[in-house]
Amino acid sequence: MKKRFNKRFFVSVFLMTFIIVVAGSPAGCSSRKESIEVAGYPQSFVELAEKVKPSVVNISTTKTVKVPGNPFRHFFGPGSEEQFGRFFGDVPDRELKQKSLGSGFIIDQDGYIVTNNHVVEGADEIKVKLSDGREFKARVVGRDRKTDIALIKISSTFKNLQALPLGDSDNVLVGQWVLAVGNPFGLGNTVTQGIISATGRIIGAGPYDNFLQTDAPINPGNSGGPLVNLKGEAVGICSAIVAGGQGIGFAIPINMAKSMVPQLKEKGRFVRGWIGVSIQTITPEIAQGLGVKETTGALVADVVPEGPAAAAGIARGDIIVSFNGKEIKNISDLSRLVAETPVGKAVAVKIMRSGKEMELRLTVAEMAEEKAGIRKGSTETDLGIVVDDINPRLQSRFGIRDRRGVVIVEVASGSPADTAGLQAGDVIKELNRKAVGNLGDYEKAVAKIQKGKPILLLIKRGGQTLYVTIEIS
Repeated sequence: MKKRFNKRFFVSVFLMTFIIVVAGSPAGCSSRKESIEVAGYPQSFVELAEKVKPSVVNISTTKTVKVPGNPFRHFFGPGSEEQFGRFFGDVPDRELKQKSLGSGFIIDQDGYIVTNNHVVEGADEIKVKLSDGREFKARVVGRDRKTDIALIKISSTFKNLQALPLGDSDNVLVGQWVLAVGNPFGLGNTVTQGIISATGRIIGAGPYDNFLQTDAPINPGNSGGPLVNLKGEAVGICSAIVAGGQGIGFAIPINMAKSMVPQLKEKGRFVRGWIGVSIQTITPEIAQGLGVKETTGALVADVVPEGPAAAAGIARGDIIVSFNGKEIKNISDLSRLVAETPVGKAVAVKIMRSGKEMELRLTVAEMAEEKAGIRKGSTETDLGIVVDDINPRLQSRFGIRDRRGVVIVEVASGSPADTAGLQAGDVIKELNRKAVGNLGDYEKAVAKIQKGKPILLLIKRGGQTLYVTIEIS
């Protein structure tokens, strides 16, 4: 009995050991590996990186910046040059070459490259370097400051360019694998990996925010480079980071660029749609006052007389819940969809009015530029700025507390205002010692500008007040 027991015992131990060894064998590991791969977990990004890198370019720009020889003369206005010359001497202004780096990606065989507007804005010279070491000069074809998208083109002879396929950013999902490819800190052909952390992010960068958030490391120099999916398609344009944050980067959805590229090629700018309404967010308190349960949609606060919305029958107090077949969750959705809609297109708009849903049709018009006080007939008096009266929208956008003055909403690249260092968000308080309280005051002051003489502006920037001189040749 004892011998039989021992024999059976050893046989049992042997069988159990064999099962454990087989289960932990490479065959067992292979089975688990296959199941992971089926689940979409990539074992390597080698092939994807090799496929994408030839389409990604390094962009280096050079910009001329004028530095005043006597920095104090601008603070005391006209007539102070002679007085300060006695103390500091007649020091001429200097011109410095400012260099910067960025990224971009080729979108077709004709040499067109998508990048960020801030990468090439104001550049006197643009150079593009491919992954194979070839270098070319490039020029700006079109750009849009409000979305920070620019289109440049290689201007010298080229061949064998590899375009990057453009994906569909509307189908991007949170948790999806992505690669960021670019030129961070001048380190060309850098590839970083991560996932989509969120979609539809609003970060205060502009009126059409709709960023993809990713934890793929994005650093200075990555701007303009692609964010690609596992198919090797660009789904975003790397654009922004959170200062001091880790694993928080933002990319412009590629569908926004796809809708803009044709116009940037043809016109050099993007023409936005307009329907003539002022909208606001529906808070729980407003929803209760309106007698509605949902806080989604865009509440119409005002309607422009004789505008597209007014002609369609939209009224103050209506809630726009759908535009051109797409659901409106918040005011950003509506602003973006209207802007992207081709001018002249007739669209269906669903609204909620007194608890009832209605469908109306309107024809989208062209958004007028917010320009005032610039005399187009003569370049000598064209300061190169777009200004507007201070209003709640601009106060929120630029963090302005002033109620009087005019806000600079756009500065033309390479213009006298750009050379003088004026920025969007600056509030003009005086022009040539004349107080500016609104657009009317500004227009009157501009009309009195004398050709060939410097223009003295008193501006408010943040909590600082300073004088700036604009010289028009």
